[in-house]
Amino acid sequence: MTSTYRSHHDVVVVGARCAGAATAMLLARMGHDVVMVDKARLPSDTLSTHGIARGGVVQLARWGLLDDVLASGAPAIEQVTFNLGGESTTRRIKHRAGVDVLVAPRRHVLDGLLADEAVESGADLRTGVTATGVLQSADGRVVGITARTADGDRLELSARFVVGADGLRSRMAEHFGAEVLERFTSACSTYYTYVAGLGSGGFEFHIAPGAFAGVFPTHGGEACVWLCRPTADLGSVRTAGAGRFAAFLKEMELVMPGLGRRVHAGQVTAPVRGVVDLPNHIRRPHGPGWALVGDAGYHRDPITGHGITDAFRDAELLATALDRSIREPAAEGDAMAAYQRTRDAMLRETLDLTRALTGFPPPDRFVALQIQLSEALEREAELLAALPQRMAEVVGSAA
Repeated sequence: MTSTYRSHHDVVVVGARCAGAATAMLLARMGHDVVMVDKARLPSDTLSTHGIARGGVVQLARWGLLDDVLASGAPAIEQVTFNLGGESTTRRIKHRAGVDVLVAPRRHVLDGLLADEAVESGADLRTGVTATGVLQSADGRVVGITARTADGDRLELSARFVVGADGLRSRMAEHFGAEVLERFTSACSTYYTYVAGLGSGGFEFHIAPGAFAGVFPTHGGEACVWLCRPTADLGSVRTAGAGRFAAFLKEMELVMPGLGRRVHAGQVTAPVRGVVDLPNHIRRPHGPGWALVGDAGYHRDPITGHGITDAFRDAELLATALDRSIREPAAEGDAMAAYQRTRDAMLRETLDLTRALTGFPPPDRFVALQIQLSEALEREAELLAALPQRMAEVVGSAA
């Protein structure tokens, strides 16, 4: 016999990975009653190449978590190598925006650290819980969720706000009726695996006609090795079944011979995983009683490798807006509108560059776009480093 359990909170967060756990952590640190639910049993892995750009590292440092990430065994990345046509250039990571390293922690480690910190800060975490719908007041405002546990029990979690942080194909966005403001599909595929023994000293980016590949050193002496190409050129990998690694390696050796030889000589430690023709979208991120964060609200193709930084940035923007909305209910409209305006302004350049890069222009143009992307990410990191003061100004000026 199933039972129904009810509880009330300031905020319910559906999804407890990067975006959701970071949002819950920040809200709990602000003193709010927060519960996170996730259908997965955490910690667990998820599809991700998990390299974190400077802006994401800035956020980890500001939140006091960068040392924990490094202590987990994620190597401190101090240099980046760019390879075009067999010619390599290596650059040191300069000290900017308060940090001088990059990191690429495995997602089960990173997500676990964030969720643990959220709980340590006072949030409640319930895993193995699937959100099934929303609770609404007579005037249509979202006032909570319905959910079920792995044991079949029913939950009704009421809240002043519900946050959808349940990823690219967000069910919460559907429940909320969140409008898609912009959408396009990239005819681009990304496949990756993990390889030990590559001898990489830092992040690597390899560019060839119609191809972009990289190496992100991570835990245990392994590296995430990934390959992006137009979907039409990676059909052999997509349809290879049990022979996917052989097809992946053949494609890598074809377009990036040097990197392909290294992968061939290394020890492959995981199956090849990948994504094909991912949607790029911007959704309206808020409405009466609800909000979206992370990939649920904004997603772009992984060719620009910026998803974790996006999640961290938007988590802080949203937590700041929700904090004000809870403390000053009359200011909710202005605070949430400021969240959307700031998010949309900060994502614009990276999304436009993503669209251009997924078209795989000739290598010289591809390199020029990568330089633009690097400059945009450095500017964003500086903005994130100054975020507390800026957010006070942004949200305050909207009142």
